[in-house]
Amino acid sequence: MESVKRKTLASQVIEQIIGLLMNGQLKAGDKLPPEMELMDMMYVSRPVLREALSSLETLGVIHRKTKEGTFFSNKVGSEPYRIMLALSVGDIDTIIETRLSQELGLVSLAAEKISELDLRRLKETIEIMEAAEGDYSETDREFHRIIAYSASNSITEGIIDPLLNMYDKTLENIALVDRNKSKTLQQHKDIYQALRNRDPIEAHASMYRHLDHARNRLIRPIKKKENAESEDE
Repeated sequence: MESVKRKTLASQVIEQIIGLLMNGQLKAGDKLPPEMELMDMMYVSRPVLREALSSLETLGVIHRKTKEGTFFSNKVGSEPYRIMLALSVGDIDTIIETRLSQELGLVSLAAEKISELDLRRLKETIEIMEAAEGDYSETDREFHRIIAYSASNSITEGIIDPLLNMYDKTLENIALVDRNKSKTLQQHKDIYQALRNRDPIEAHASMYRHLDHARNRLIRPIKKKENAESEDE
């Protein structure tokens, strides 16, 4: 019972600490008050406070600097999203829909914000993929990562790496011989051209065609496998 009570109190402390951000008392990057002050503010013991702080640190909400104190992070990290995505392992439809919802918005923003440097980097990934023999997954991922980060949104940046990593795990369902490299390359070129033209509508449409093609590639072998298993039964 004592353990349950402590966890409940720790959860309340977490809410109160996050509340310091929500009500504007502190902002991202600010230093939290010392432990003794927090204990007095929240009427809790040191073990309860430290349990709450450890949970917030695990989630990347705060970080501790030796001899300096505890600080709120400057922006959202990947850890909360990685945990959420881990709970969806195997749910391919959910992962694909999440990627669609994120990347379609990000590529539209990228069309407005992307730098000349990032455009050159995108072109380089296309050239590397074109020359590649065998698996080009890492180059493909880098293409999408550049677009996501060029949207310059600190909130969405936290989700893109764990999302792309999770998506790559689903690609293991597709043998390399079944992947259509030439079509993927052309779709990347279409997306690049739309971004170069600073055209958010065409960038959105080109990205949708690309991700929809990828969705169909993933679903077909899975359905085929499911059908074969049902026939065996």
